[in-house]
Amino acid sequence: MKVIYSIIFVSLFWVACTDSKDVENNANKELQDSVQKYLDTYNNTYQKLYYEASKAEWVLNTHIVEGDTTAEYNVKIASKAMADYTGSEENINTSEGFLKVKDKLTPLQVKQLEAIKYGAAGNPATLGKLIDEKIAAEASQTKKLYGYKYKLKGKEISTNDIDKILAGNAKLPQKLDAWNASKEIGKTLKTGIDTLRGLRNKSVMPLGYKNYIDYQISDYGMSDQEMRDLLHKIMNDIWPLYRELHTWTRYELAKKYGEKVPDYLPAHWLPNRWGQEWESIVNVKGFDLDSILGTKSAEWIVKEGEQFYMSLGLPPLPQSFWEKSSLYPAPVGADYMKNNHASAWHMDLDKDVRSLMSVEPDTKWWGTALHELGHIYYYMLYSNPDVPYLLRNGANRAFHEGIGSMLGLAAMQKPFLQDRGLLPKDVQLDEIQLMLKEALEQVVLIPWGAGVMTEFEYSLYAENLPIDQFNSKWWELKKKYQGIVPPTERGEEYCDACTKTHINNDPAQYYDYALSIVTLFQIHDHIAKQILKQDPHNTNYWGSKETGDFLRKILSPGATIDWRKLMKDELGEEISAKAMLEYFAPLY
Repeated sequence: MKVIYSIIFVSLFWVACTDSKDVENNANKELQDSVQKYLDTYNNTYQKLYYEASKAEWVLNTHIVEGDTTAEYNVKIASKAMADYTGSEENINTSEGFLKVKDKLTPLQVKQLEAIKYGAAGNPATLGKLIDEKIAAEASQTKKLYGYKYKLKGKEISTNDIDKILAGNAKLPQKLDAWNASKEIGKTLKTGIDTLRGLRNKSVMPLGYKNYIDYQISDYGMSDQEMRDLLHKIMNDIWPLYRELHTWTRYELAKKYGEKVPDYLPAHWLPNRWGQEWESIVNVKGFDLDSILGTKSAEWIVKEGEQFYMSLGLPPLPQSFWEKSSLYPAPVGADYMKNNHASAWHMDLDKDVRSLMSVEPDTKWWGTALHELGHIYYYMLYSNPDVPYLLRNGANRAFHEGIGSMLGLAAMQKPFLQDRGLLPKDVQLDEIQLMLKEALEQVVLIPWGAGVMTEFEYSLYAENLPIDQFNSKWWELKKKYQGIVPPTERGEEYCDACTKTHINNDPAQYYDYALSIVTLFQIHDHIAKQILKQDPHNTNYWGSKETGDFLRKILSPGATIDWRKLMKDELGEEISAKAMLEYFAPLY
């Protein structure tokens, strides 16, 4: 890289020795050309390595064979190649060198150089063997997480089946059994998380980050304290509403189960393994999607999702999406297992987009499928020549999640469902009950994401939480932020935090979901009022080309523009819970 530094020196010397504006512009142009050559090379190499790593991870998540270590090995090899390149001393020194003269570069070049530096921080080559250990530990943890066989009363059971028991009308003893079954996996993951915590922290410190959560939050252009302050402000803003929802839920479930009204919610009373969403508690009379969706196929749900996005003027999904995705549960008796957690994958940062789901024809998967396709279409829109591979991301991570969630919300509103034949045209629905159902999905997630998950991982990474306090800290935070307690004493032999996918393989980022909920209501409010001219509670996005044009405008730039500027320019406001609180105002 001596040649590059020589160019920087000559360029700066030339500028310093003359007052001529033309000479300065020429010097800047030469410097920018040099930087661009480096960025072009980096982007092309990065994209190829990213694709190889994605393909290896895809197999590890979609075809898990007990006793077969091939997929795990391939992930290690591909991940190491990616880490060796992104974390190389050459790339660290070059990006930092160019950033020292960033005032002479284009904004797009600066954003790419900052992305290179951020990517290097996760795997700096100066750490050598430690990075290899981190890659191996992450691959091992993923295999344990998705290769685990859940059992209920000695019989193997899927996570889909556990979820159905918790969300259904089973008696409390059956729900307790299912809840306990869902937590056994934590025992197998606890030491792995302790190991990964140390490796992740050590991997980011050489480039100036205090710890791993500080590193992850920096992607927003914020310090960890600034992020925590923002999250606590949002929680404080929604707290009166959450308190009302919590009280209603305690009384409603106590009545349902014939129990005394508790001060805190027992975890197994709730319809979700982690108590993060409670919407299935509310059954709105006349709002019975399962009876209609049950007559459809799982394939119909995904195809109908594609038709929705096409109705907005967006392109059809590529044929490769249908050929390469893993959209449905593994066949009964299959000799392999798969990750049942829904996700969207931008395999090559270009045309190869896929989704990993286990779609069944029911209400849950209707909303989930449209949510995941929202991510897919975001990928497709920013995969354009104006967005370098390095910046083919959301404006921020929460923005990406918010778009998916917003479109999932739109797909559950009455006019939309009537238009699609999923609700009768003459159906009479209790609008307050519908709103309550939405609040138990959206509002309830905020104390969970901004409070429990973020504060646990802050304690884990920033405060080096001892392994013998993992479970006690987890339930301390659950009680403080969610008002949820375990059904029985949970000792340190358990790791109930580890049962959550994101703690293991999407770490120190769960605040994305809390921020995404706030963001989704801000964007939905804009679309409803400014584009559709409809009540935000009763919208129908289907067929609105103007909505599609708006989404294309805000999504196509990817991460090439600052997320705060994007929100200010397109929505006229900073991130705020105001739109969400207005939406749910009739409830409290």
